[in-house]
Amino acid sequence: MPALSHSLNDDNGRHGAPHWAVGDEVEVLPRIFDDAINIAVMRRTLDTSLVADIEAQCATQRAWQLAWLGHPDNGLREDLLRQLPAPDAAAALAEDILLLAQAVCDLFDTSMVGVRLRLLDAAMCPRFHCDNLPVRLITTYYGPGSEWLPETAVNRAGLGAPNAEKPEPVIDPDAIQRLTAGDIGLLKGSGWIGNEHRGLVHRSPVLQKGQKRLLLTMDPG
Repeated sequence: MPALSHSLNDDNGRHGAPHWAVGDEVEVLPRIFDDAINIAVMRRTLDTSLVADIEAQCATQRAWQLAWLGHPDNGLREDLLRQLPAPDAAAALAEDILLLAQAVCDLFDTSMVGVRLRLLDAAMCPRFHCDNLPVRLITTYYGPGSEWLPETAVNRAGLGAPNAEKPEPVIDPDAIQRLTAGDIGLLKGSGWIGNEHRGLVHRSPVLQKGQKRLLLTMDPG
């Protein structure tokens, strides 16, 4: 399965009408407001201090999760430093999460954001689906990233709870795309006005035995 393909930058119609925007600069993220776009991805490389913090939080025997809702200010940073399993090695991670939360509020013109950070040892949502919400930020700090499908590879009649009469939702398994660790993705759901029948189809990656994934999600308030 490929990681996020660089060919997805070619908005030249070879893959049908493109509904993705991918780039290395923050300016790609506001493309989520384009009617045709239902995923915007900023690729980034995590710096060494952030990687060290991430690895420290993943060095636990059990899966864990933190949830937070409010206006992202120093209170978010303080809560993270208080609740993370390795608080003495969390400053860079807490700062990164705070900056992303503030960016979400600025981008979507809101004062509130819901933040959830999870260390997973199994796939959270292993079936392809679309979220019934307007938009969500997703970034994987550690482990394999979320997988998603270009529209040309989806049979939407196969989405939802499985049963014997439903077709397979994936038309072309070779078209499955994957975000990589560090990528910041904005995923437009079916709750976005005008996007009710074309929310991005995605799933959690399968984790191998002993594998971990540190996942951050954010929902604008």
